[in-house]
Amino acid sequence: MSADETAPGKAIWRQPALWWRLVIVLAGGFGLTFETSSLVYFTVQSNLLVFGYFVGAVYWMLRRRAMVTPAPRLHGGVVLWIVITGLVAHILLNHGANPLPGLVHAPDLWVNWTAFALHYVVPVMVLVDWVLFSPRRAVSWRHIPLWLAYPLGYGLVALVRAALYPGFENPYPYYFLDPRTNGYLWVAAQFGILTVEFAVLGAIVVLLNRVTGRVPAGTVSTAATGAPGSEGGVAAVGRPTSVAP
Repeated sequence: MSADETAPGKAIWRQPALWWRLVIVLAGGFGLTFETSSLVYFTVQSNLLVFGYFVGAVYWMLRRRAMVTPAPRLHGGVVLWIVITGLVAHILLNHGANPLPGLVHAPDLWVNWTAFALHYVVPVMVLVDWVLFSPRRAVSWRHIPLWLAYPLGYGLVALVRAALYPGFENPYPYYFLDPRTNGYLWVAAQFGILTVEFAVLGAIVVLLNRVTGRVPAGTVSTAATGAPGSEGGVAAVGRPTSVAP
């Protein structure tokens, strides 16, 4: 748990991070009402993880009345997974099409709005939260393989499930997992390409946390600032304390 106490006398209700995270929870909850939602889809799984994580984050912020970012390694993973959801949906599944017209003119606006929440609103809001409110240097490069295990494991489970249960409804949730047209070698090539792309995204997540994010309160030492008898005026900035999830 990485927890940063708010400035003395500053009410937790005045923290922008609290309200931002509440909106993430509400947007995710709205999106998960999508009528065809199923745990077969990575979109639904990743949004459920976001929903659960930020419900926990809001709970700990209210309980401690402090700026709290729980389980930094899990937080970084959640960011990567939901960004993967957004980019795969927009680039691979929707081929870069503008989703906005479907929010105004469509046979079923409810479905389009909930899908928009899952694929666009939640990923963007979670990424902004990572940049603005996550403690700086909360994760490291060695966490990237751990984060990649989930999306790659998801794909492998889908393939094994389809092989063992050929009658399973929607055995291949995404076209790049379907070997029926191009064979397993083609699917393996897709795995390789996606692994590289996801690793790059993971590196970007770590890099963003190193160059942006919040310097937690209490991490700046009160070194002397040039007073008589002091050794100089350099303030040391430390890393936020965190405990692995």
